[in-house]
Amino acid sequence: MRRTKEEAEKTRQTVLEAALKLFSRDGYSLTTLSRIAREAGCSRGPIYWHFENKDDLYEAVLAYSQEPLEALVEECGGMADWPIEAMTHFIDQWLYLLANDRRYRQSFEILLNKTELTDAMSRTLKRERKLTQSIVALFSALTAEAQARSLIDNAERPEDLGLLCYTYLMGITQTWLFAPRLFSLKQEAPFFRRQFWRLLG
Repeated sequence: MRRTKEEAEKTRQTVLEAALKLFSRDGYSLTTLSRIAREAGCSRGPIYWHFENKDDLYEAVLAYSQEPLEALVEECGGMADWPIEAMTHFIDQWLYLLANDRRYRQSFEILLNKTELTDAMSRTLKRERKLTQSIVALFSALTAEAQARSLIDNAERPEDLGLLCYTYLMGITQTWLFAPRLFSLKQEAPFFRRQFWRLLG
């Protein structure tokens, strides 16, 4: 029985890898379950064993980028007494995952550049919007704490600063995924971190 479970999980991961590759290369609309099955070297049966439909598989692929960020929000939220360290850690981890984790990077790229956002993806969009709101709220809370302790010299509303932090990171992400040859994210990460703190004062 244990071997059967291990084999089932291996098949699931093979299907996810195939879907990740095709979604990131060809986009959501052009990627069919039949093409994913061929790429994974199986029939569509194993896909339906693990996933309800194409949208369910798509959600699982996007989880590669959503789950680490959800965990990072929770981790940094527990560092409220050290707002500067918490924000620095968040930025460093965001950029590190983007530059070094292929699955995370491809998952992010699928959402930003390879998908028509339609009503069929309502569950995915709901989760993504909730994650966005939680990141903005995290930075709002951390900047408010930093202001209260005079750790940053910026009198703007924490809510606005939280939004600024998020859009700054998303701007870097979107630009690099769209034109990765424009700059080396690994090399420029320290620069982006320094400029982040200049924005916040």
